[in-house]
Amino acid sequence: MSEAVEQVTKHIVFKLDTEYYGIPVESVGSIERVQKITRVPNTKPYMKGVMNLRGIITPIIDLRKKFGLESIDFDDQTRILIVQLQDMTVGFIVDEANDVIDLGSSTIEPPPEAFNSTHVDYIKGVTKENNRLIVLLDLEKVLHEEEELASNQS
Repeated sequence: MSEAVEQVTKHIVFKLDTEYYGIPVESVGSIERVQKITRVPNTKPYMKGVMNLRGIITPIIDLRKKFGLESIDFDDQTRILIVQLQDMTVGFIVDEANDVIDLGSSTIEPPPEAFNSTHVDYIKGVTKENNRLIVLLDLEKVLHEEEELASNQS
């Protein structure tokens, strides 16, 4: 019998409030500074609006609001992660994004049952790196509502 080969994946680590989150590098098209965001009426409170990113109109989601955290003013550290999943591109506003880490599959644990920091549905797993706990997000579930909105509008 051969042993399972350790899979290593790169993740972008970003911060919301005091917590760290990770998403796969291959899902991130770019990391942008906050630019002009145009508000769209009659959208959910966490939908910040849309942004013209190099000629492409991109919906922008405030992850703080989506995860039920208190809103804060943007500062020099605030970033927008441009995330691509299947045929959808969305921007996530985060407090900071400045780390790329390699994660071995053996270091990722399932989320604890009593997890209460975000909606547990959005969590793929957790890992520890340099004395920080990093919550790995399931982008498909985070974006699920937006996919439904997009399909209802077409």
